[in-house]
Amino acid sequence: MSDIKQPWTLEESEWRGLVNRVRAGRALKPDQWPDGARCAVALSFDCDHETFELGQGGTAMGRLAWGEFGRRVGVPRILKVLSRHDVHASFFVPAVAGMIDPSEPRKLVEAGHEVGIHGWIHENNSRLGKETERDLMLRSRDMLEQLTGVAPQGFRSANWDLSPNTIDLVREMGLVYDSSMMADEDCYELLCEGVPSGVVEVPVEWLRDDAVYFLFNRNPATRPWATPEDVFSIFQREFDAAWNEGGVFQLVMHPFVIGYRSRIWILDKLITHAKEKGQVWFGTHAEVAKWVRDHG
Repeated sequence: MSDIKQPWTLEESEWRGLVNRVRAGRALKPDQWPDGARCAVALSFDCDHETFELGQGGTAMGRLAWGEFGRRVGVPRILKVLSRHDVHASFFVPAVAGMIDPSEPRKLVEAGHEVGIHGWIHENNSRLGKETERDLMLRSRDMLEQLTGVAPQGFRSANWDLSPNTIDLVREMGLVYDSSMMADEDCYELLCEGVPSGVVEVPVEWLRDDAVYFLFNRNPATRPWATPEDVFSIFQREFDAAWNEGGVFQLVMHPFVIGYRSRIWILDKLITHAKEKGQVWFGTHAEVAKWVRDHG
């Protein structure tokens, strides 16, 4: 959708309508987490794979291979780390990425992980009309359920680009949670036009995303600007603060970003650090959303 060209011309009713379309409602921070834990850790991996290129309308062979690395190398490495630590996580999978290799989403579920909706082909929801967006979200849900045998419980918009209709559609589909918005560091209920939606937000943030620091792009021209040690330090500080506050530490990673030999240690060391800190509960996004909904 186009940005407003002359925002100063908006009437108060117009800018209030934009602000209030989707907004944070009641805080859902619980007094404690399962088993008396002080802090929750919600790890997530966006398995964009080839759709990272396809969803932008691109067809570059090299970039498709880059996505294939995430599937071929990144995911297996991530699964080995999670298995070694006996930790479950959430994997957000575009339907087309799942269809390219149906064995992957099945393996994720069989290993005890959650598979969430991440669009049909990693499309930008903010550019879609409501009916097109609804069709793609429903098709994505149905395909993931067909591939895994488990109905998805949560949604994450590709690139965290939402339309004014996205959260209404998440609510309409009966999903437990969304994980695309940034109004808080802890979970909250989403309001649509000021009305409680019943949808839990498990909030994301760019600084808790590996791609911000490591992604390479020719267009727009971006280069990795932080060392793995720098990124680990940021993630560790975010976790430590969440632990001190008794909140949730939510993290987003991508198999074709974090899955390299020189980076996968970040995930391993972060889990080790959290366990050494103690009183930590590792939950999938769906488990976190249900817990805060019932205990927040």
